[in-house]
Parts: sequence; C-alpha cells; structure tokens
Amino acid sequence: MVGEASFSATQKTCSADRAASFDASKQAVAGPILAAVDFSSFSERALVWAAQAARRFEAPLLALHVVHDSASSPGYYLRKNKHLKRIEEAAAEMMSDFLTRMGEEHPRLLGDVDHRLESGLPITRVLEVADDVDAQMIVMGSRGRNGLSRLLLGSVAERVAHLSPIPVTIVKNA
Repeated sequence: MVGEASFSATQKTCSADRAASFDASKQAVAGPILAAVDFSSFSERALVWAAQAARRFEAPLLALHVVHDSASSPGYYLRKNKHLKRIEEAAAEMMSDFLTRMGEEHPRLLGDVDHRLESGLPITRVLEVADDVDAQMIVMGSRGRNGLSRLLLGSVAERVAHLSPIPVTIVKNA
C-alpha cells in the first residue's frame, strides 16, 4: 500500500523562457492535472500526489496510460491467466484494476478519476494529450535510475519535463 504522498515532491518546471510566459491566473481556469501512469509503485505515488494537487487547485484529475506502440508490429501482454491479449485490451484491464485498487486505498482522494488510454511513444503522447486537454500540469513518477542505467535508458519523465511548455512534477519514490 502506498502512503499518502507529501505535497512537497520534487518539481521540475519548464525552461526559464517558457516559465516567464507562464500565466498562473490563466492556468487557474485551465484543464486538468494530468497524471501519467504505468501501473508501477512509482506511478501510484505520482497519482496520489496529482490527486492532492488537483484538490488544492480545484482542478479535475486525468490519469493517462500510454501503450507503447512499436509501429512495426502489434504487441501482446501475457496476463495472469496465462492468455495472450492484445496490448490495448490488456492495458485497458490493467488501467481499470489499477484505478479500482487506488480508489479503494484512497477513497476520499481517488474516488472517481477520469482516465484515458493512448497508443504511441510515451513522451510524445503525454505531451500531445496534455496539450489536447489544456492540462495545467503533468505529474509523473520516477524510478530514480542513476549512473549507467540512466545514461543508457534515459528517463521518460525527465524528457517530458524538458520538452513540456507547462509545469511537470516528478514524484520520486521515498
């Protein structure tokens, strides 16, 4: 079970020139807080943090999962029942299970969360959906890789933070 994430998570915002054009009064009436999730414990903490932010900002909350699209061949997930399922079908089930479990663990905070599934490259789709829904902020979890694995694999959250014109909060596991 994930404890309540503190509201003082590490926040990375857009570059200085983009931040200068950020109008807080305009954002107050803008769209939802967008929580990008991958069903991991890292995204559990990020979703709780995003729900707390949405409550404080009196904004809607939108949970987004991006099904990685290989573009060359359809993907399949092997589910617990040992049957192969199309990746989109499995992801929809996983999103439903994830949100149900999170809602049970945090009923006052996550009772009813809007959600969306998208296919594509995660970095690109997170940014496109954020623009599409006029999101105020993007919230993502981080695995906290460092050293060689970070250099080789990079960080989706870090790339989103670097490319996003809106604030991005990266919630790290404690």
